[in-house]
Amino acid sequence: MENLELQKAANEIRKGIVTAVHAAKAGHPGGSLSATEAFTYLYFEEMDIDPKDPKKADRDRFVLSKGHTAPGLYSTLANRGYFPVEDLKGLRQIGSHLQGHPCIQHTPGIDMSSGSLGQGISTAVGMALSAKLSNDSYRVYTLLGDGEIQEGQVWEAAMFAGHRNLDNLVVIVDNNGLQIDGKIDDVCSPYPIGDKFKAFNFHVIEVEDGNDFDQLRAAFQEAKATKGMPSAIVMKTVKGKGVSYMEGQAGWHGKAPNDEEYAAAMEELEKAGEALCQK
Repeated sequence: MENLELQKAANEIRKGIVTAVHAAKAGHPGGSLSATEAFTYLYFEEMDIDPKDPKKADRDRFVLSKGHTAPGLYSTLANRGYFPVEDLKGLRQIGSHLQGHPCIQHTPGIDMSSGSLGQGISTAVGMALSAKLSNDSYRVYTLLGDGEIQEGQVWEAAMFAGHRNLDNLVVIVDNNGLQIDGKIDDVCSPYPIGDKFKAFNFHVIEVEDGNDFDQLRAAFQEAKATKGMPSAIVMKTVKGKGVSYMEGQAGWHGKAPNDEEYAAAMEELEKAGEALCQK
């Protein structure tokens, strides 16, 4: 897809995120919005998937290790055609298939239940190893939060992936600099992130602006061309990206907008969409 079409898709995904979290009166908008371009690029450009056949054996796999940003993944799946966009209003509602964290049993397109931080990357590593053992060609992608990588299990998984030369694995770190308690370097600094992955035999790709499709495209192409070792894409993003009053605010890590805030966010996103249509 051209960048303009990706930007339009990302804007629609942002609308879905805000709508879902507002309807639920709970959820995690900040990290969903910061990773929107990554979600969009993966599902509309990068991965070999088929919404009409969510369980096809040779599909690429995606594990949302930072499972609390499920609104971002759900909105992406809905806009990609896995289920109706209208379902997003059922987030966290009794009887809905959209739980607060991804659940493989209930939602089309989910490759792994996740939410207990640190565990998703271990699952992704297992999937990548399985592909190697079975001589399958599918690739595995996993998205981690920069606060999440304070978990020790992340580095056990990285050690194993590097040792086994899992070049079909791409680890993406959403480095928006904020977690629930504030700045990541104040809470428990994981910096320098890239150097840590390099120490575990990863090919590291630093992305200065992870909300820019040109930079993401270059990063994912470089990862796909890398042989003999897993790749880590460390992308700097803006928490709450696309909704001005949420941008760069740790308070929007896990809080739903009220009716007035929802209206303001949707008006802003509608205007952004109209501007993209005029390009």
